[in-house]
Amino acid sequence: MLTKINHIGVAVTSIEEALPYYRDQLSMNYEGNEEVAEQKVKVAFLQIGDSRIELLEPTSDDSPVAGFLKKNGPGVHHIAYEVDDLVSALQKLEAQGVRLIDKEPRNGAHGTKIAFVHPKSSGGVLTELCQPGN
Repeated sequence: MLTKINHIGVAVTSIEEALPYYRDQLSMNYEGNEEVAEQKVKVAFLQIGDSRIELLEPTSDDSPVAGFLKKNGPGVHHIAYEVDDLVSALQKLEAQGVRLIDKEPRNGAHGTKIAFVHPKSSGGVLTELCQPGN
């Protein structure tokens, strides 16, 4: 079902402040920013091998990332695994009794379809499944 780790999402209060560490000190390839209105976040993409680090900055106080930052402060927010067929992956997980935040795919950055698995079903780790856009 899973094909690779697509990205690790890191919640930050400011992409502008966090970006130099990843881009300059760690020499990751910065791919740009994108706003994902549906998720109420601005995302910066940094390539590392076949995966990415996504810096997530909330664009609204009611963003899920804003809530995460208030509760936990900056840090790892989620791990995203790539799948070939998101709908089938969600159906399989639900049939196995896995608690889903999203039972249907929604729009993510880079034209992907995404869905989240509740951390209570994944050992406390917020898990995102993503299917690349065509």
